[in-house]
Amino acid sequence: MSLAERLPVALPVTGGCQCGAVRYEARAQPISPSLCHCRMCQKAYGNVFGALVWFPTESFRFTAGAPKEYRSSKIAVRGFCVNCGTPLTFAYDARPEQIAVTIGSLDRPEIAPPEVHWGVESWVSWLRMNDGLPRRRTEEAPDFVDGL
Repeated sequence: MSLAERLPVALPVTGGCQCGAVRYEARAQPISPSLCHCRMCQKAYGNVFGALVWFPTESFRFTAGAPKEYRSSKIAVRGFCVNCGTPLTFAYDARPEQIAVTIGSLDRPEIAPPEVHWGVESWVSWLRMNDGLPRRRTEEAPDFVDGL
């Protein structure tokens, strides 16, 4: 089911890290929830994929604390809680108008069912997901830069 087919989500959308040191809210509808299987996401999330959903930057703010940021590639920055290590944010340099948060850090992760799998060139062979979602290679992403 696409976001266009779902009912609007109650605002604000809130979330935060496991220990509660970092909290955020977005006063806009979630955009493009996805699962990313690229090697960078696998490493950053310590899992076989990362789950992200986007919000307009202008609608997003931290309500408690702030994540520590690190540059995970020449095109993007990720944020995490320095206290508990929870991965929280992802932002492309070329897309300053949007910020992604990890779906698992949402207070209500059920509001952001994924719509697409990205980075499928790194999909682990034993992972079985027959969800019918489109599968895209990293180089098909709008912000892809060769040699991330």
